[in-house]
Amino acid sequence: MKNNRIRILYIDDEVHNLNAFKASFRRNYEIYTAGSAQEAKQLIRSINVHIIIADQKMPVTTGVEFFHDIRESIPEPMRILLTGYTDVEDIIDAINKGHIYSYIKKPWDELELQKTINNAFEIYMARQQLKEKIIELEKTNDELNRFIYSTSHDLRSPLMSVLGIINLARLDNSVTDPNGYMDMIETCVQKLDGFIQKIIEYYRNSRLDVEYEKINFSTLLEDCVNAFIPQNTSIEYLIEVDQPIDFKGDTFRIMVILNNLISNAVKYQKPNEERPQVKLSVKIEPHKGTIRIEDNGIGILSEHLQNIFKMFFRSKNNNKPGSGIGLYIVKEALSKIGGTINVDSKYGEGTQFEIIIPNRNEFDT
Repeated sequence: MKNNRIRILYIDDEVHNLNAFKASFRRNYEIYTAGSAQEAKQLIRSINVHIIIADQKMPVTTGVEFFHDIRESIPEPMRILLTGYTDVEDIIDAINKGHIYSYIKKPWDELELQKTINNAFEIYMARQQLKEKIIELEKTNDELNRFIYSTSHDLRSPLMSVLGIINLARLDNSVTDPNGYMDMIETCVQKLDGFIQKIIEYYRNSRLDVEYEKINFSTLLEDCVNAFIPQNTSIEYLIEVDQPIDFKGDTFRIMVILNNLISNAVKYQKPNEERPQVKLSVKIEPHKGTIRIEDNGIGILSEHLQNIFKMFFRSKNNNKPGSGIGLYIVKEALSKIGGTINVDSKYGEGTQFEIIIPNRNEFDT
């Protein structure tokens, strides 16, 4: 039964107050006492107390100073301040510096103090339960992410096998397909594989540590563009890089951002556009890098702009295939590296994204 009782540490430099407190409350609570702040610090290293009650006016260290000293190292116990004064400034100082739960005037009223103790313990228990729930949720979330990542990897293997079989059938002309079913199968497999790759991308972004290295944007943009040229050979890519100084950033996440935005610029081109274009520009400054990606595609409805970075949101103004998580991943990747993104779009005319990323080269010098 003793282990289930509320454990209270009472600190006061007057011995008769310590004895009076222990005599009044020892039947209801598990009481520990200390005659100074120093003695109290040694005691709470070995005893997990729920509530700490400290007298404000002690000769060496005041109650507020004691609470302030242990606020970072021992944050869990609830703090109650006893004071024989009604100085408003002292009380405000106590709340601001010591993060106290309540203050009680001396001499204390036994019923009032007992009620305050019980209420403080209820809050203490609620906080502990919340911490346990957070730990449990984090564990569940981690297990779920690992499961999704593992499953996604396992799914890609048979999908690649299906695509391989389709290509073999085409090469040796072993299958007659007048209705184009193989093309339909290939399209569906590629769409599913694209979605799986987005899941893997999301997982890696959330799990991998941020690593900064020097980036040459001319090379980076060229690599990105070359990967998309086969998807639509009619698109003209205009690349402009102004990089007079070194830029240090997270290559993986910047690649994730660029690939998703360029993918959208390619995917959402107007089918009847005579000169489809994707413009890519980079300007590097000592403290930041600014990237702009602009297209002359179908654009985004103004009422959808505030929702495009939400997971699984898809605009209903087009029939283009999409996972609905690409821009969400872009936003998450930017948050990892301290970047921001703005979008400007006119329906029927095109879209421009502006990304600003801190130049970590400046922070290392």
